[in-house]
Amino acid sequence: MSPNTCWLCKIFRAEENGISSKVSLEEVLQWSQSFENLVTSKYGPMIYKTYLKTEHSDENLEFWLSCEAYKKITSQRKRISMARKLFTSYIQPQVPNEINIDSPARRAIIRNIQEATQSCFDEAQRIIYGHMERDSYPRFLELQFYQKLKHSLQTNGN
Repeated sequence: MSPNTCWLCKIFRAEENGISSKVSLEEVLQWSQSFENLVTSKYGPMIYKTYLKTEHSDENLEFWLSCEAYKKITSQRKRISMARKLFTSYIQPQVPNEINIDSPARRAIIRNIQEATQSCFDEAQRIIYGHMERDSYPRFLELQFYQKLKHSLQTNGN
């Protein structure tokens, strides 16, 4: 076992202690069926975010979840405030949590941010979702932590 694996296991062991008693086998099995099942489940985002921290890419999930919350805002004033926060936290070049999106998507946000429509961040959110689904999600499913959690729940009949 490599030092990186041990380090990863230590991070997830702390999460597992609190999660394994709460999460159901059905939920854990659904995570492997689709990325959407993982990010829209009750405990999946928390576990997945912990994994993304090890890859130094947890800002992707934070951005995606923030966009989901942003779309639900009905007050234009609150939407404008949240749009600015999203921009200064994830879109603006050189910020610590800058997400990896292409220039056309970034320019579209800059153009549309004044109006702060519900769809202002849709393209960037789609790009980030794709990055996570293609890149980190398959690695997450191969993690020893995920496999052990699934096996533990299957064994315990939870």
